[in-house]
Amino acid sequence: MYTSQKSCRHLKVDELLASPDCCDCFDNQMQRLLNTGIFLLGNPYQKAWFKCYSSFSNMMRAVCVDVPGGPENLLLRHIPRPQPKNGEVLIKVHATALNRADLLQRRGLYPPPPGESDIIGLEVAGTVESLGPAVKGGWKPDDRVMALLCGGGYAEYVAVPEEVLMPVPPKLTLCQAAAIPETWLTAFQLLVFIAQMKEGEVVLIHAGASGVGTAAVQLVRLFGAVPIVTAGSQEKLKLAEELGAAAGFNYKEKSFAQGVHDFTGGKGANIILDCIGGGNWEQNVSCLAMDGRWVLYGVMGGKTVQGDLLGRLLSKRGHLLSSLLRSRSLQYKSELVTAFSHRVLPYFSDKATSLRPVIDSMFSLEDVARAHQHMEANKNMGKIIVNVIPPNEQMQ
Repeated sequence: MYTSQKSCRHLKVDELLASPDCCDCFDNQMQRLLNTGIFLLGNPYQKAWFKCYSSFSNMMRAVCVDVPGGPENLLLRHIPRPQPKNGEVLIKVHATALNRADLLQRRGLYPPPPGESDIIGLEVAGTVESLGPAVKGGWKPDDRVMALLCGGGYAEYVAVPEEVLMPVPPKLTLCQAAAIPETWLTAFQLLVFIAQMKEGEVVLIHAGASGVGTAAVQLVRLFGAVPIVTAGSQEKLKLAEELGAAAGFNYKEKSFAQGVHDFTGGKGANIILDCIGGGNWEQNVSCLAMDGRWVLYGVMGGKTVQGDLLGRLLSKRGHLLSSLLRSRSLQYKSELVTAFSHRVLPYFSDKATSLRPVIDSMFSLEDVARAHQHMEANKNMGKIIVNVIPPNEQMQ
């Protein structure tokens, strides 16, 4: 376990060298030892200095969770830096972004897939630090990249399979790029891979001002369909409409199902992107078009359903589809990243379409607990960014 600062203050040199990663204040210890000139006393100490420096250079800061719970349980520590394996690229993380899954993992309700990092964080943007063996993609050090992760994003470095790596569009900063991988790939997957959206269809997007929502609105427009949204405030509806939503309904004020019927002339929505779940099922089925596709990717409104769901869905010949991205195979993610890179990524640099990640706010890595509190308050519009490197020091 990690040693407290109080107990590690008087560690001897050999103790420090034996377990540098067990101490939160390892870097302070290094500075103290260097300032005393202890390593200049003779050859044994010179060797110790090289060993100590080498150990420290292989460390990184990362956000850890010892005990599941609230944002106060997020702890910033020094841990060993990952080493890239076959086909992996080591990224120096400049920024990461929050997702609802992060809050669930912090509470102990959404563990990472077996064998993956237990550090929270599903997306990053940064620069290539080094390449593992057998990397084939032509990546080189200092390339600006962004990546979809199974975990490990709340850290200074992360090793990822090259299949989930994407170049950062030229006109985006690394802060903006950090808002793309998980959110935009999720929206693209739901619309294209799962719902198989067609031109001209009406797509109802719940939480239209969320990260996935703001991405979905823009993607629906890009592919020639019609986005309509729900949100809990006029400010959020205004943002969605600025991004291209044809209509918006405040679910706190009136029935969104009635709004969808009015907008479509009673035909209903061809596709519903739903991150709410149980609490919305009756209105969802009510406003679903005949042969429509209801795509479930979250259960923020509850997991249980009371009532005649199956009978009413059957009467609409409706399709109930569900999808998660984190637990998908590397092959699936590789195909998703490739399709997204070809069909969507160029439009972030195209003035005519002007796709853009929507950023709500930015926090430092030291303030990650406040970032979680901000998301839990449900006030964010777009993505919450955590800067691992201050923006003014990032490679733009």
